[in-house]
Amino acid sequence: MRLILRWLTDPSISDRLLRDEDEDVVDIVHKHWVVYLLPGLLVWAGIVCWAVVPLSSLDVGWLPFLGGTGLVLWGVVKALQRNIDRFVVTNQRVFRVHGLFNRKEATMPLSRILDISVDKPLHGRILDFGHFTFESAAQAQGLRDIRYVARPDERNLTIQRVVTRAGLRGRSPHAPGKG
Repeated sequence: MRLILRWLTDPSISDRLLRDEDEDVVDIVHKHWVVYLLPGLLVWAGIVCWAVVPLSSLDVGWLPFLGGTGLVLWGVVKALQRNIDRFVVTNQRVFRVHGLFNRKEATMPLSRILDISVDKPLHGRILDFGHFTFESAAQAQGLRDIRYVARPDERNLTIQRVVTRAGLRGRSPHAPGKG
C-alpha cells in the first residue's frame, strides 16, 4: 500500500538527476494551493450526495451513492494529478515531471532559455501565484508553460540567479568597467 501511495504522490525527482555530472537541485516547485480548490469542491459535492442517500427512497438511493462516489473519485484523481506535477530547477537545467498514470517529463538546459515571461493575473497577484512561459531557440519545445507557480517573483529570481551563476547570462568578467 505504501508503495502505491508513493507512486501516486512522488515523482521521484532524485532519480532524474545527472549525478555523474554533479547536477544539484536548486528548487522544486509544487503547484500553488489554489489548484486544489476545484478537486476539494468535487469531493465536498460527493460527500453531500452521500448525505442524501439515507433520505432517498430505496428505489433511487443508489443514484446519489454512485454520483457521490464518482464525484469523490474524480476530485481525488484531480488532486493527485496536481500534486504529482513538479517543476524542478537544477544547476544545469529546468524540467517538469507530471502525469498521474502516464508520467511525462520535459527538460530544457539552462543554456537554451532565452526568455522567461511571468504572467500574474489579478487574483494571482492577490494570492501570490503566476504562470511562467519559457522561450527557447527551439521551434517546438516540451517545456513552455508552467502554470500556478507559487511565489513567482522569488522563483523567477532563483532561475535568473542559477542562469547567471552558470555563466550563461549577465556581465562577462571581461566586460568594460570590470578592471
